[in-house]
Amino acid sequence: MQWKFSGGSPVYRQIIDQIRSAVVAGEFAPGDRIPAVRELAARAQVNPNTMQRALLELEREGLLVTDGTLGRYVTRDETVLEAIKQLAIDAEIHACAARLSGLGLSMAQAAKLLLKLEEEAHG
Repeated sequence: MQWKFSGGSPVYRQIIDQIRSAVVAGEFAPGDRIPAVRELAARAQVNPNTMQRALLELEREGLLVTDGTLGRYVTRDETVLEAIKQLAIDAEIHACAARLSGLGLSMAQAAKLLLKLEEEAHG
């Protein structure tokens, strides 16, 4: 997992988003064990307290579950996983819409371009 941080939002929020994205992309599959806080913090080059805060938030939302002293795992709960996927899709849609709007495109124009792209992809 490649960690990338910007100044746009707090680092712990960016960690949450990146772990969600890794789960949606299949980098962490349902049931996979998540590395320990200190290991993740070292890889991401962040303070362990920052990483802990992010992981606790992911536990609160149900994406991660703790198995006593065995560590944290990605949930196997399909309802939670589908909700996380939908959150990721919504975030991408809003970000794309904002960028396209900044280029002067309306939502209708953007939708037409997406449909055209789909048609081209399917021949």
